Amino acid sequence: MSYAMPNTLATTPLYDVHERLGARMMPFGGFDMPVQYSGIIDEHQAVRNEAGLFDVSHMGEVEVTGPHAEAFVQQLVTNDVSALYDGKALYTAMCTPEGGIIDDLLVYRRAADSFLLVINAGNRAEDWAWMQDHNPMGATLANRSDDYALLALQGPAAFDIARPFVGEALDDLKFYHFIEAESGAFMECEHAIISRTGYTGEPGLELYIAPDDAEHVWATLLNAGADHGLKPAGLGARDTLRMEAGFCLHGNDISKDTNPYEAGLGWIVKLDAGDFVGREALQAINEAGPKRKLVAFVAQERGIPRHGDALAMPNGTTLGSVTSGTQSPTLSTGIGLGYVPNDEKYTAPGTALTVQGRRPVAVEVAKPPLHTS
Repeated sequence: MSYAMPNTLATTPLYDVHERLGARMMPFGGFDMPVQYSGIIDEHQAVRNEAGLFDVSHMGEVEVTGPHAEAFVQQLVTNDVSALYDGKALYTAMCTPEGGIIDDLLVYRRAADSFLLVINAGNRAEDWAWMQDHNPMGATLANRSDDYALLALQGPAAFDIARPFVGEALDDLKFYHFIEAESGAFMECEHAIISRTGYTGEPGLELYIAPDDAEHVWATLLNAGADHGLKPAGLGARDTLRMEAGFCLHGNDISKDTNPYEAGLGWIVKLDAGDFVGREALQAINEAGPKRKLVAFVAQERGIPRHGDALAMPNGTTLGSVTSGTQSPTLSTGIGLGYVPNDEKYTAPGTALTVQGRRPVAVEVAKPPLHTS
């Protein structure tokens, strides 16, 4: 995997594989990525019912090591890093002093003095610069984004597919925990982190491996999963899956202009975990209450909500805007996320709203996950 040169797109180690599979490619986060193979609906349903295999090697990885590693990460992010132990991960946010979300990320504790931070593709350069500029304790930072390929095996059959290659340890792997395989132990990979995490709302694993091992692991998993209904899946299905699950996408639903509390991410802010960038601002927001709130909604008639459409009362009075929208393959109707004033008369499940797109579409506020309601 390589960074993009000016006016060019970077590619992942599996780019040639995607081309051979006939994937439809598109730019995303500075990379040329597969948006679909057999089709978004087909891939989406495979993940919900059997399993899908995603290439998400565009994500960035930063290693933090040394005696000040934990202290550095703790002051960088909003969640309580001290609650981690070896083999445990957490979801968190990195905020500005004003409480805006620079990025949402995963933090893996590999050892007391070793952490892996996994960041969004489109934010890699900005996140790396921010980390370097906010390292007063002198932790050792290494941008390892080019040293990892990342595959996501997601769906009800994911564990059955992976078990022959991971062994009995997989049965004891809890949510947001991970295994580090010794060199050669997992499909003869140079190194491997096998993490019970995902972005689909289904059981699954994320596999961090060396770029040179990516094609072998991809092919081996697809072959092993053939009898389980495993299909390659692209970013299109990843987006519809995460929207049904109610998961935020940075750049759409969250950004430096939004704070965790209004985005429904107050659970990843631990104000008593010590000082961190943005803590004072977030404490004030928490005490006063956020002015707006991110809600999920389901269309009650034909029409697909789109990013940027106005969210309004049934009488047409604008309340906010849609941040993410799509046609739900599971519900066969439009769904989305968007911000409205933080008042129960707008945010309570069952509340009637309208999306002001090409034509008004009646929607109803719903509590995610939407695909299980």
